[in-house]
Amino acid sequence: MAQANVPFDKRLKRIVRRHDRMARGVVKTVNADGLIVASPRVYTPRFPLKGLAVLIVMGFLFKGFLFAYMGADAYNERVAALHAGSIMEQAGGWIMHADPATVMIAEGLEVVIP
Repeated sequence: MAQANVPFDKRLKRIVRRHDRMARGVVKTVNADGLIVASPRVYTPRFPLKGLAVLIVMGFLFKGFLFAYMGADAYNERVAALHAGSIMEQAGGWIMHADPATVMIAEGLEVVIP
């Protein structure tokens, strides 16, 4: 009697597992014979590349604004002070150093910022 329930229990476990996966959503498809079949939606986490690109562009714009507002000499003095500090300040100095993109953005902003 116990062996008669084994295929049923396996099928029941498979149905419950599939039902739990369908809690995230389903995709309905139509077979060649016209039967509508619901299958669980596959979850694929994606890294927000657009958000990362916006963050990098905003960082360069911020650096360019500071470079244009403070001037090259004062900016480089402050970055040199960061390089002489702790490990975190050295990392900030490495990020904030005046690269060609920062200088180019600052030149464009000098028209707006007197």
